Amino acid sequence: MHDHEVKPERALLIGLDLKHQQWPINDSLNELEELAQTAGLVVLGRVIQAKTHPDPVFYVGKGKLEELAEIVLEKAIEVVISDDELTPNQSKKLEERLKIKIIDRTGLILDIFAQRARTHEAQLQVELAQLQYLMPRLTRMWTHLSRLGGGIGTRGPGEKQLEVDRRTIRKQISVLKDDLDKIKLHRKLHRAKRQSIPVPTAALIGYTNAGKSTLMNYLTQADVLAENKLFATLDPTTRRMKLPDADEILLTDTVGFIQKLPHLVVESFHATLEESIEADVMLHLVDISHPRFQDMIDTAMSLLAELKIQDKTQILVFNKIDQVSDPEVVASICQHYPNSVAISAKYGHNMTALLQAIKSVLESSRQEMTFRIPYQRMDIVNLIYSKARIIEEAYADTILLKVDINTIVGHKIMGMLYRA
Repeated sequence: MHDHEVKPERALLIGLDLKHQQWPINDSLNELEELAQTAGLVVLGRVIQAKTHPDPVFYVGKGKLEELAEIVLEKAIEVVISDDELTPNQSKKLEERLKIKIIDRTGLILDIFAQRARTHEAQLQVELAQLQYLMPRLTRMWTHLSRLGGGIGTRGPGEKQLEVDRRTIRKQISVLKDDLDKIKLHRKLHRAKRQSIPVPTAALIGYTNAGKSTLMNYLTQADVLAENKLFATLDPTTRRMKLPDADEILLTDTVGFIQKLPHLVVESFHATLEESIEADVMLHLVDISHPRFQDMIDTAMSLLAELKIQDKTQILVFNKIDQVSDPEVVASICQHYPNSVAISAKYGHNMTALLQAIKSVLESSRQEMTFRIPYQRMDIVNLIYSKARIIEEAYADTILLKVDINTIVGHKIMGMLYRA
């Protein structure tokens, strides 16, 4: 190894086996390990403690803490990662006893986001979430001792903010919020302009690593980063996409969901997630090859409920059928979910069925609408002719067109008339 190469930090995972938790603890820690590897850590082991509730001081309890201390020494562990978000006091007490860095799931996800953020907006969103997370934790031991040395949990604003006091951080948070409000307004104007185009919109949503970016690339020939890693992309991308019979929609790829997604992240990325809120239809992508795909669906649905869009029209898209050996298993799962389709975004399997499913959803919302159009707006007359089936037309003070049209497209055209 060359001197300039950074050696991966050695990590130990800790988690609580609590009653009534959504995911079994081993499955949750498997995901935590994947997060840790995505962040560039090497995981050397895990410690599980069965409890009815987290210890308010030591998280795992005082007895288990001694066992942890022995493992840390024996394996030369550099960072301990907890599966749940720790209180500032729990973090402080664990660090005082173990004398190493303590990161929780929230801090780990924020660290990954700091690595992944590419656009100015995403970087601001991550920085805001990190500062809000760090604010109550500034007095922790390693904040002052070893944080400036780099490594996990030190990316983003951490390196440059530790020497300043809380007042300065509050000021920085305020500045970031103002900057994001301006970006949000800019995005809103862009979205309004896009919504004014008489084309339906769809959003790709779902659990992280379900294959959204791969599907986006296949359907729209977009050059979106698609890696087999959690949170490979943070920035929304919108592209035009052709449907059968030359119809088209605008398709947007969005940030992935994950269980125990920190509220700070949901809050900070709300402007990005609004792309899903404003979409006419959602393509809910699910990794059918994952043993806990149902829990992933439930997690996504709970986050959609938090955004108040759980009742929006959805097509459940089961992806990665190429990784399921028995086709009957796929068929059986799809039978349990109405309005679902199974595909392989990687190999393009069953894409015709997906496109037809999208078209069917849009066609199901057709209705009769009547337009009264000024003669100077022949552009709208031509547009309606290209988008609708004409039932009746009449020419008087205005041009009257009674048509059978997709409701979404019809309302957007009506909006163009009102704005004229």
